[in-house]
Amino acid sequence: MRVPSYRSQITPEQILAAYQQGCFPMARGQHGEIDWFIAEPRTVVPLDDRFRVRRSLRQIRRKTEYQIRFNTQFVQVIQACSRQGLLDEDDIWISDEIIYLYTELHQRGFAHSVEVWMDGELSGGLYGVAMQGAFFGESMFSRKPSASQIALVALVEHLRMRGYRLLDSQMRTQHIAHFGAIDMTHLDYLNLLADALTYDCVFI
Repeated sequence: MRVPSYRSQITPEQILAAYQQGCFPMARGQHGEIDWFIAEPRTVVPLDDRFRVRRSLRQIRRKTEYQIRFNTQFVQVIQACSRQGLLDEDDIWISDEIIYLYTELHQRGFAHSVEVWMDGELSGGLYGVAMQGAFFGESMFSRKPSASQIALVALVEHLRMRGYRLLDSQMRTQHIAHFGAIDMTHLDYLNLLADALTYDCVFI
């Protein structure tokens, strides 16, 4: 896989350390600096029976022909996420530098993509970082209706099977709210994170 060319002042190790402290990076524009953020409240997607899949989505999953793949087109997924729903270049937070850093993390086995393929084409997906028993979801995209939602359900099913304890979505969105997302204080999140990091899970 070809890694995007970039000279970054931030290292993949710094990103991993930030996740372990409850922080996450976002860029200020396509070529802007990367800053570190803490969400208050913090939003997580439950991995137990509080996770909800709407009836309409269950019907779409049954009636739609698709394949779920992991890590076959990571760079294409993160690039698609960087352009999803943008109205202005100033809204970009997945910058060229972010793409470079997460591609490095992917090559080191930390960052992963969940891909929805329809009719032989990459139609939607998401990416994030896995560490011990925690998965830090970063972004998702759709090129066909409901493709990103199908990817999220596939991720939850995969994390459950692998014994993960935490699916972090950082901030609440209307999209995530439909699945039973839970808001909590930063302190409560740190306690949940600390527990998840005691588990030895393998994503792939």
